[in-house]
Amino acid sequence: MTHAFDDETLAGVLGHMNSDHSDDNLLIARAFGADEAPVGSRMVSFDGDGGDWVVTGAGGATSELRVPWPGGSITERREVRREIVALYDAACARLDIEPRPH
Repeated sequence: MTHAFDDETLAGVLGHMNSDHSDDNLLIARAFGADEAPVGSRMVSFDGDGGDWVVTGAGGATSELRVPWPGGSITERREVRREIVALYDAACARLDIEPRPH
């Protein structure tokens, strides 16, 4: 069964990702989404199996994107950061972009 994180954890991670890492959200959408040139991406949820984004295309249409955690299922808050960093690194590799240091 997929682990569900509590509301406080969800709010903290989503707030951080959407305010401090909007460029990373867009990078993840470019690497793993169907639209190769999205203009916006916002992380809207996550659970023990992966993260969820709403991606906005150039024409304004939105789509949902679900990306599994690279390291597999997780159950602890501290693991969320590790998996988002791994997802960022995987997105950089997929797009042939040099990742910034962590």
